[in-house]
Amino acid sequence: MSGNDYRGQRVTVMGLGLHGGGLATVRYLCARGAEVTVTDLRSQRELDNSLQRLAGLPLRLVLGGHNESDFRSADFVVKNPAVPRSSGFLAMARRIETDISLFLRRCPAQVIAVTGTKGKSTTAACIHHILTRLGRSSYLGGNITVSPLEFADDPSDGQFVVLELSSFQLGDLALVSDGLQILRPKVALITNLMADHMDYYASFEDYFDDKSVVFRGQTDDDFTLYNHDDANGRRYAALTPARPIPLARTAAAFASDDTAAWLDRGCGWFRPPDRSTAQPELLVPHAVRLIGAHNRTNLLFAASAVRCLGLHADRIAAAVADFGGVPHRMERVATLDGVDYYNDSAATIAEAALAAVQSFACPVHLIAGGSDKGLDVSLFGTIAARVASLYLLSGTATERITAHLHRSGAAWYGPFDTVDTAVAAARGNARPGDAVVLSPGCASFGMFRNEFHRGDVFRSAVRQLAHRAPRGAHIGGHTDAADH
Repeated sequence: MSGNDYRGQRVTVMGLGLHGGGLATVRYLCARGAEVTVTDLRSQRELDNSLQRLAGLPLRLVLGGHNESDFRSADFVVKNPAVPRSSGFLAMARRIETDISLFLRRCPAQVIAVTGTKGKSTTAACIHHILTRLGRSSYLGGNITVSPLEFADDPSDGQFVVLELSSFQLGDLALVSDGLQILRPKVALITNLMADHMDYYASFEDYFDDKSVVFRGQTDDDFTLYNHDDANGRRYAALTPARPIPLARTAAAFASDDTAAWLDRGCGWFRPPDRSTAQPELLVPHAVRLIGAHNRTNLLFAASAVRCLGLHADRIAAAVADFGGVPHRMERVATLDGVDYYNDSAATIAEAALAAVQSFACPVHLIAGGSDKGLDVSLFGTIAARVASLYLLSGTATERITAHLHRSGAAWYGPFDTVDTAVAAARGNARPGDAVVLSPGCASFGMFRNEFHRGDVFRSAVRQLAHRAPRGAHIGGHTDAADH
């Protein structure tokens, strides 16, 4: 396409956002000649960091509110995923787009699309890692905080784009003209489906439906990988127009000639569609860098997706073995006086926090709690029973959690109004060989801008401890990251 795709068109970008999607959209449209208006309910002060990165671009800003005329007069409106679909301003728009739809309209590369309640970031990043290690040109974007519009001009035919897609991003495609057809992934993956975002959705079925958009544009030449151990995964298998391929914790669920993937004593095996009667292939070796049984499943999803593209199993397994993960998912931050500190801030539901706790053989001192998403908190009783000590951050969900723990007789510390005080309290109880883990099981809003900010604050608190007492301390990166 030319560099003037939108010359003279009036475009309203609704919601600049804090994760880069709005920024990439504005830069993309301005570079192609559009007359861009950015409108956001936040103030200039709240958006200052983002606005500084747009300095010098020819655009108009409407902050602290919205004007009807910016929606009625626009040729199209670009919706940020955080904007409620029920907004009356969206109803005024002639046409709605998203950064994902704008990208898909011009992307000639083969798309691999990953969604799920937990595990999608690690799975998507691992797919990208494998493809890169195998010498295949690959791009990674979407919900993983990189808008694909940042590299919209780069992918070409024969290359690959891996998109991590949230339920918001997928559901928004239904607002876009032909949006359900322009997402046509060669491989679609649904890692799992658990109750989440119930403060946004009217029902679980609405959430289920949004996730199904990931495969609606597929054909019978494509593949949908789903979690056979998840009843919702089996529902998706019956709905996809593509060829469904199940993944499970054991091979017992499948016939000996089924195309499937499974785990056996820590290794991941795959029987590919082009060799259904042959011996299964090893895709996930026993020795990998990520901890946790849930991550074995994430790695198997990623490896199976790449195998569906026709790449060799032995090379895939070698690439899987050295995948180091992504930030904020069981990210090892430091070792201090023999205690390992992990940042798992992306664990925003109780099931994810429990999976984190279960990943360790050593005693765990868990920092959890936060704001409410309307989810069941009863699982925190199980979590409290499995950890050496529990430290709760202040928040609306924490109020419900402490009420539940009080009834069950479980012990906890807090609530803490800062991460620093929670980390200091955990350090006081941790002994060499233990782990201190931030895995909140709750949303981050209130104390933090988002879960990534929460993880950054935890990193900073731990590293401050290490700098105060450098003897016996080791500052880690995110080489042991994980996701749920």
